[in-house]
Amino acid sequence: MKAKSKQMPSLRNDAEAEEFVEQADLSQYDLSGFKPMRFEIEPKDAALNMRIPVGLLEAVKAKAKAKGVPYTRYVRMLLEADVAKRPNP
Repeated sequence: MKAKSKQMPSLRNDAEAEEFVEQADLSQYDLSGFKPMRFEIEPKDAALNMRIPVGLLEAVKAKAKAKGVPYTRYVRMLLEADVAKRPNP
């Protein structure tokens, strides 16, 4: 029978998190609720303003909400993914 996994403790700051990760055996914890996280490091120097139909904007906002990200970040993610998969002309 498989031993029950431990619950992750609440960590209030980076120092607590670093100490926990350094000392804990993470294989003993239930990490099934964790989601991948994408960090944005590159500075944003330009802005884009576009007009789209209300229905499209609402659909984008709904998809972004389902993914747990702001809709502007979701649009940027879609653009980045599309540009990354297409060769430059």
